[in-house]
Amino acid sequence: MQPIAAVERFLERLLERPAARLFRSPLQPIQIQRRIERAMENERRMVGGRARVPDRYRVHLAPADVAALGQRAPQLAADLADEALAFARSHEYSLDQAPMVELVVDRSVPAGEVRVAVDRVEPQVGAASLAAGGPVGDLTNTRAFQVESPPAPVATLVEYRPDGRGRRLALGVGAITIGRAADNDLVVDDPRVSRHHVRLQARRGMLVLTDLDSANGSRVNGKAISEVALGAGDRIEIGATVFTIEAVTAG
Repeated sequence: MQPIAAVERFLERLLERPAARLFRSPLQPIQIQRRIERAMENERRMVGGRARVPDRYRVHLAPADVAALGQRAPQLAADLADEALAFARSHEYSLDQAPMVELVVDRSVPAGEVRVAVDRVEPQVGAASLAAGGPVGDLTNTRAFQVESPPAPVATLVEYRPDGRGRRLALGVGAITIGRAADNDLVVDDPRVSRHHVRLQARRGMLVLTDLDSANGSRVNGKAISEVALGAGDRIEIGATVFTIEAVTAG
């Protein structure tokens, strides 16, 4: 652990744990999210001129904290992965694929604490790859549960470019990003479109569009949005480029 990170962790434990005991408050998802973001920052590496970050995060929690999450637990890992992707995109970090978060019951972790283990980014000659990181202390790990995903929508997206050309795209169940940068899943040649402009993804059985803090914003059916669920017939505007949702079916 880097010296600064060690100091930060000591201060957090000093300040947070007495408050948790005093108010008997359960561990909050935002605390886990912040630890994942800090782990991402601590493990970023410059590879090929780009800041690359891990895409696998194992969140070690005390059994009591996992139990306290209750019915929120099955969806929490997916939501944390969504937030990790948004954080990486907002900082223009490179990922091999969309982040995955696994919650792990760990009896060696005190109640109220969070330990995040990652797959480290290791540069190789001529390529960038991820190598699995070593164990964190002497842990006895048991996967908390298998996250069950609801039926995901599969959509047909039609693009209309400013020059009059266009294309029809069949979208699968995975998240895609749209923007000007070459590392997007769908690259748009439009100067008014941000490098990473929007993300389309299946969430809780819906097709969701999220604006990634773009410079010129995003509009759906003429209204500015930050995040919205989409359906067949909806019209998405980013820059001078227009997309319409032709069909949405459960995948």
